Amino acid sequence: MIEVKNVEKSFGDIKILKGVSTVFETGKTNLIIGQSGSGKTVLLKSLLGIHQPESGTICFDGRVYRDLNADEKRELRTEIGMVFQGSALFDSMTVAENVGFPLKMFTKDNNKKIQERVDFVLKRVNLTDAHKKLPSEISGGMQKRVAIARAIVNNPKYLFCDEPNSGLDPNTAILIDNLIKEITEEYNITTVINTHDMNSVMEIGEKILFLKDGLKAWEGTKEEIFRTDNEAVVAFVYSSNLFKKVREAYLKE
Repeated sequence: MIEVKNVEKSFGDIKILKGVSTVFETGKTNLIIGQSGSGKTVLLKSLLGIHQPESGTICFDGRVYRDLNADEKRELRTEIGMVFQGSALFDSMTVAENVGFPLKMFTKDNNKKIQERVDFVLKRVNLTDAHKKLPSEISGGMQKRVAIARAIVNNPKYLFCDEPNSGLDPNTAILIDNLIKEITEEYNITTVINTHDMNSVMEIGEKILFLKDGLKAWEGTKEEIFRTDNEAVVAFVYSSNLFKKVREAYLKE
């Protein structure tokens, strides 16, 4: 579980996060949504320790990040997996080398143990024949699965995903959503996803945080988002006719 309490973050005279408080629950897919400039990326980077808030606290299962010493922060980083927007695979490394990279960086495992773990996670994301291929030799959807395999290879407690469906076709995006949700439940991970994809919200939004102008404007589940009368949420989520029709049908039930 990650607890965020009254977090504020500014860049110069511009305040981006204005006292955001929420809880990201373990074993659930927690989504951050909002328009460009709402603060969702800044919040995600604050959770990762890339940005340091001016005030407020971020607590990882009882550990307040700002109170940790350098060694404790390094230890926490070994418990974090990250799926970047563009997958961020190393072009010169094979799929297997990309997935095994965190193990070589953060563990003292021998090559045999690393290979066994790489084989295991690649099988888990349904990539059993891609070990020796380069990222340029596989599809965008496969690259995303490699990125997920790399993110979970070190058995993380916390999984962060930045726009995991960016650039993917709708069918592949659904597969990636379902894979992230399955892994979250299977390994009981605290998963936080920064997304603008409303299909993801409707498919896997077990906990949804909606930011507007740096404030927490609404939070709830994918079921609750259908029934909310929050004008900002309705305007953002149901801007397309498709989702308007889905909401109308849901409210008639």
